[in-house]
Amino acid sequence: MSLLFEILSYIFDSFGQDHSLDTRKIDQHIKELNNYPWFKVIYDDEKYHKLFFVNREVRKYLQSKFRVKRIIKSKQAQMKFIKFLQLQTIKGGRKGEI
Repeated sequence: MSLLFEILSYIFDSFGQDHSLDTRKIDQHIKELNNYPWFKVIYDDEKYHKLFFVNREVRKYLQSKFRVKRIIKSKQAQMKFIKFLQLQTIKGGRKGEI
């Protein structure tokens, strides 16, 4: 079921869009996620904080309403998101940027 959800999420997010980021939507999702203690800890951690503003992949991930709702409801999705953030910090370090 999780795989199906990811596929549908990808289709809905990319279908007919120009692949630009909706800053207002992303910021709204971040604000919503900040109501949850597990996210607030990550958001306030300086290791990850900058990613929420400058990393295109993180912002693209958070633009999806489906993904945000899933990480709110699912502990497994939360862990996957944290691993995704960790990967982005590693990628940013290799490129010399975040």
